Amino acid sequence: MSRTGALIAKEWLDLRRNIGALVPVGIVTLLSVIVPFAIAIGIPFFTGEALSDDPTLERISAVADPGGVMVGSARIQLFLLQQFLVLFLLTPITGAMSLAAHAIIGEKQTRTLEPLLATPVTTGELLVAKVLGVLIPTLAISLAGVVLYLVGIVALADPGVPAAMLSARSAVLVLLVGPAAALVALQTALLISSRVNDPRTAQQFGVLFIVPLMIVLIAQFGGSLWLSASMLAAIGLGLIAAWVLLTFLSIAMFERETILTRWR
Repeated sequence: MSRTGALIAKEWLDLRRNIGALVPVGIVTLLSVIVPFAIAIGIPFFTGEALSDDPTLERISAVADPGGVMVGSARIQLFLLQQFLVLFLLTPITGAMSLAAHAIIGEKQTRTLEPLLATPVTTGELLVAKVLGVLIPTLAISLAGVVLYLVGIVALADPGVPAAMLSARSAVLVLLVGPAAALVALQTALLISSRVNDPRTAQQFGVLFIVPLMIVLIAQFGGSLWLSASMLAAIGLGLIAAWVLLTFLSIAMFERETILTRWR
């Protein structure tokens, strides 16, 4: 653990020297906060038309409040703001993908990988530290965005919506599914980066995880899919299991002794 901690500290030191790499993370987070309020609150305010005037939204928003406690625009706001929580899953994936893709290739290009592999650090410690070194800062930014999002809901949403947002479903989505999806995407990018010499290839494989998230988002907005807290928990646990398997696969495919000579 001490060696892994030292490696994570090294990754953060490198990141601090290249702090501009976190700018995309901040931009994606800000968009994830602004877009939901613009759609759920801004458009009705400026057009003068209530959300409840749309019969389609009135119908599909019922899934967000099966007990029928909330009605009208408040229920539709809850439905829309719950859906947009999925955007915060994209933040650590899209923002950190370039960092993960360069984690191995970049060190080879700067010739800092050779002395690192000559140390007693195991391959597992190296790979886990590189994933966590990227995940923790980007996840912290994402969680800060979620806090800002909730503060905005308290300030701007209809009465009853803030309390309804603080649900088990929201907690599972933000605290389990989001980090687990990011782990799988980042580990995939790291696995690919250990086998190729072009960081763009690793980025493309990692970004593929955005596609199913967008499909889920579109399906939920259409009313054809609603993932409950238990379903999201099952998905999150499945993603964690996939990350563990990918980690072992990454260790097996790293080929520590020959990877440097192959890249020469």
